[in-house]
Amino acid sequence: MPLFATGLNHTTATISLRERLAVREAEVPEVMAALRDQPGVEEVVLISTCNRVEIYAAGSEPQSVLPYLDSRFGLGPEASKLYRHVGEEAARHLFRVVSGLDSMVLGETEIFGQVKTAYAKAQEAGATARTLNKLFQHAFRVGKHVRTSTHIQQGATSVGGAAVELAEKIFGELRDSTVMILGAGEMSRRTAQSLQSRGARSVIVANRTHERAVELAAEMGGRAVHYDAWPEEVKIVDVIISSTSAPHHVITPDHVRAALRRRQGRPLFLIDIAVPRDIDPACGEFDDVYLYNVDHLEGMASEARARREKEILRCEKIIDGEVTTISRQLAIPPGVVPRAVPSPESTTSASTTATATHPASATPA
Repeated sequence: MPLFATGLNHTTATISLRERLAVREAEVPEVMAALRDQPGVEEVVLISTCNRVEIYAAGSEPQSVLPYLDSRFGLGPEASKLYRHVGEEAARHLFRVVSGLDSMVLGETEIFGQVKTAYAKAQEAGATARTLNKLFQHAFRVGKHVRTSTHIQQGATSVGGAAVELAEKIFGELRDSTVMILGAGEMSRRTAQSLQSRGARSVIVANRTHERAVELAAEMGGRAVHYDAWPEEVKIVDVIISSTSAPHHVITPDHVRAALRRRQGRPLFLIDIAVPRDIDPACGEFDDVYLYNVDHLEGMASEARARREKEILRCEKIIDGEVTTISRQLAIPPGVVPRAVPSPESTTSASTTATATHPASATPA
């Protein structure tokens, strides 16, 4: 039976366009029913997350879902942002999605659960039958196979992710830990968000322009302090992310020494993202203090990216074989992606490698 997939994701559309197409949970049954009512559409699954909106359809004319999408969401010229996959390429795309190869964070596992939930809702709505049932059930086996037989998930590929990995090695669980941002730069914000995503409880922001500190603290659900008051906060924080534009060291051994006297042996993780550096390298020589700068973190992320890029080839080989298998089972034609529609783009970033003040495997003394 002919198979078709269409949608957009974080690589092909802005967040504003993704928001326009996002389907609220309560609306999913209605939209799926409308999609199934299109001529030539017999089965449909709708996936709607913060990073993607995708429709998988099977029937005699599954591409007839496109006019409905255009009319419901008023796409107009932006309809060109939709990628379209036909036949085997639709199956391949689904297998890549559930395997984490099409995600913002390569190898992430959240999408696997999101697709399973979307498929379950389609089943409950009676929107699937033999073709999509076999396709999605096979896709879940593919996703598990890719993750268990490759190393696609190993190693953080961003500065924030590398910081999270190190923090978890130092503190164990990050639940109830407190983070202080010194300087309200974008990279500091992203790194703090990564730590929050893994359980960091609260964020304290200090910036020379206090209004900016207040804005960032509100955005992150934290609190702002005046810049000259940050040393007093060190006694209660677990992680300091520093990214000011100061031409000299902002955090000195004297600051650390004074804080350690009041910390009762609790470890302190210092992340220096500033160039020139905010934190005196000598701060990393104290017991229970772990200091990493942006080169250390970028080096870890770069090595992880290189390892994962090699693993992608292994993942794609597995997927190629599975596409052949499901195509034979369901007699799916090869299919051709329409030439006028752009395919999703992927980006990689280069970075440098360096040695950390403390080894990545360090644990507090």
